[in-house]
Amino acid sequence: MSTTDTTALPSRREQNKLATRQAIADAALAMLRSRGVGNFTVEDIAEEAGVSRRTFFNYFPSLEAALASVTEGFLDHALEQFRLRPSDEPILDSARAALMALADPMTVSPMAELFSLTHDNRALVRSELEAWDHCTTQIIDAARRRLGPDVNELYLRALAGSIISCGKAAMSVWFEQHGPDLSAESLASLRQHLIDAIGLLGSGFTAPAPQTPSAHSPQPAADPQYSA
Repeated sequence: MSTTDTTALPSRREQNKLATRQAIADAALAMLRSRGVGNFTVEDIAEEAGVSRRTFFNYFPSLEAALASVTEGFLDHALEQFRLRPSDEPILDSARAALMALADPMTVSPMAELFSLTHDNRALVRSELEAWDHCTTQIIDAARRRLGPDVNELYLRALAGSIISCGKAAMSVWFEQHGPDLSAESLASLRQHLIDAIGLLGSGFTAPAPQTPSAHSPQPAADPQYSA
């Protein structure tokens, strides 16, 4: 392994921090699942995660932020896959391929469960929107690194905003169709909706055939301005 590869790996301390953050997020979702919205506190989450209240606040500013990190986790995984795509590949092709790389439908399970449990709670919906905004910023940064510092800023922001809007639309349609069902079949449908939504964006929103609205994903078209 090269020196560059070695230094790219997270240190033991960083791994421990990531593990603690994930434990808190998992505990928050477990509390939400077992007790329901508004029926648990930061202290309850900390106890479930096996950390102190102070440690909780070292990682998250609020209970809502801990829950929102569940959505951030999935989006971060998708962005990791995006960054692995070839640098000369059109942006939307890379975005769609990144979602397809998350082949196991269960990867969307925590995000889907959180959406199901919080969709009608205004405070938690607001926190989830902040998680999507967090991802918007990361998409902009990833695209800027791909396309170079001179890329048009309006293009970057419109692109990132469109991708995030497609993701939100996929989540909403999935929930209308499946409700709180978190079976493997339902989660596979959500994953496909996410892929299809990016495909629609890439194809310029060419309408799918009415008889098979999600059986075939439209192939994304290359961005003419920035595909090189």
